[in-house]
Amino acid sequence: MSAPWLMVLASLLFATMGVCVKLASAQYGSGEIVMYRGLVGALIIGAMSRWQGTSLRTAVPSMHFWRSLTGVIALCLWFYAIGNLPLATAMTLNYSSSVWMALFLVGGASVLGARPVDGRLLVAVLLGFLGVALLLRPTIEQRQLWHGLIGLLSGMVSATAYLQITALGRAGEPEGRIVFYFSVGGVLGGALIASLTGWHAHSWSGLGLLLAVGVLATVAQLLMTRAYARGRPLVNASLQYLGIAFSFVYGVLLFGDPVTWLALAGMLLIVAAGVRATLLRTQAAAAPPKPSPPSD
Repeated sequence: MSAPWLMVLASLLFATMGVCVKLASAQYGSGEIVMYRGLVGALIIGAMSRWQGTSLRTAVPSMHFWRSLTGVIALCLWFYAIGNLPLATAMTLNYSSSVWMALFLVGGASVLGARPVDGRLLVAVLLGFLGVALLLRPTIEQRQLWHGLIGLLSGMVSATAYLQITALGRAGEPEGRIVFYFSVGGVLGGALIASLTGWHAHSWSGLGLLLAVGVLATVAQLLMTRAYARGRPLVNASLQYLGIAFSFVYGVLLFGDPVTWLALAGMLLIVAAGVRATLLRTQAAAAPPKPSPPSD
């Protein structure tokens, strides 16, 4: 299967996972869902590593710890938002991570003075947050601002987690190992949160939903990883936003989520800003370094 189709399928699976998370939220807390998602993911990746004969031993445990910590926090926030907001709104706010990463790059360049701030990147950031403002407007009208801010925070924390994944990749850590330790972190972090907030009794439907969340998330992550390994980053990043469209259709058909022009406009602006920021980052990474001035 080609990289674009891998990304389309991964986006569909992530959106379907969101449906299962929303349904499971009626029976379980966010911590419990994160824990069981991590347990299923760790078992799948562990079995695959054993079958392929690859090692899960790492030389950089501290890097995995911080990646897992931020990733688990982002996941808990995201699952909470999915359970309390229209599905497409929660998905879009989490996908604002590309805008947050652009903001971090702009802020880092300004503080360190390492290079001048790209005005086009700054425009992408402002465009993205205009979309966030439009998307949050319906949540204010429906007295769901707290849930909307939680969803926005999940996108910000996700951005830090993605930056740490990049650092792990540069350290030579394979994707399967990164996903494995993140899943283990999800088991531990989710169990801790569930112990504080309370556990819920199981039902057959609940167990089925928890299993579906874990399997869908793990398979989608593997497909996305393979797509990024084979295809062009900008194409993959653009197709990833199809998850919002899939979630929008799911939300309208399955949950009767309202359709508002403000929400649609906000989604489109966030998608446009995310794609633009990804394009600028890709161009910056591909550009040859400027030659240093000759010394006297």
